[in-house]
Amino acid sequence: MFNALVVNKDEDSGKTSAAVEQISLDQLPEGEVTVAVEYSTVNYKDGLCIGPGGGLVRKYPHVPGIDFAGTVEASSDDRYKPGDKVVLTGWRVGEAHWGGYSQKANVRADWLVPLPEGLDSRRAMAVGTAGFTAMLAVMALEDHGLEPGHGPVLVTGAAGGVGSVATAILANLGYEVAGVTGRPETADYLKSLGATQIVAREEINETTKRPLESESWAGCVDAVGGAMLARVLGQMKYGASVSAVGLAGGAALPATVIPFLLRGVNLLGIDSVMQPYENRVRAWQRIASDLPMDKLEAMIQPAALSDLPQLGADILKGQVKGRVVVDVNA
Repeated sequence: MFNALVVNKDEDSGKTSAAVEQISLDQLPEGEVTVAVEYSTVNYKDGLCIGPGGGLVRKYPHVPGIDFAGTVEASSDDRYKPGDKVVLTGWRVGEAHWGGYSQKANVRADWLVPLPEGLDSRRAMAVGTAGFTAMLAVMALEDHGLEPGHGPVLVTGAAGGVGSVATAILANLGYEVAGVTGRPETADYLKSLGATQIVAREEINETTKRPLESESWAGCVDAVGGAMLARVLGQMKYGASVSAVGLAGGAALPATVIPFLLRGVNLLGIDSVMQPYENRVRAWQRIASDLPMDKLEAMIQPAALSDLPQLGADILKGQVKGRVVVDVNA
């Protein structure tokens, strides 16, 4: 028997409840690889799955946790053997499939990535889906021509999980980073990650009738969407790109096509869930080499399985800063 955070649903009331319970190996779903989980983390999707489900959870009881890192305990797939260090993000694990808020997990071998040199399982979960997404976003901007010296790169929702890692990576690569935040008290935190400019959310969150404004940004990692993304598109430099990674400000996009037609702006969609294996490996290798570990440590908020119900509620309210690292064995 081992511990897991299990979410149950009352069929009569429709309400869910989450608590740490003891479960057994035979309760785990089928999979070629059994992993002794060491660490997990907390993302917005985790908050939904710990709480009301957000339409992500297919059936109950359910074990959330869309990310985990640990050591292979058993494998029927030749790609992995006992003792291998692995990381998992995406593939709807923790949503449609049982996830990482458990001391053991059974998963398909295709969903795993070998932990790269320079990262241990704790730091991999300080990165998690949020940091992995941030790296994919930076890679996409670079693949579309962004280089240091082109001008400031905007990061919206900069104090959140994706924004924090994106800020640290970009600054470490030599970019001038402007961080957007609605929480003035996070300014010093963002500057410690390498942001050279702090942009108040109110300055950039209002819609404007002008489809184009001054060319301000050489690139953007946008975790907000909605009206802010629409505004940012009209402020991009000629030929610049925006990596869209989130919708904290809403899924609607009240924009015009003018920035695309007159300035050649690119809007790049970033999906971390179904990302092909080769690009996953590339991103994790870049994380190991380009994310400064001292900055990563500064983002970490430690937690245990028993803390997750409260943390799940907090992240849905935008009250989590940086990266939560869950020690499932604590």
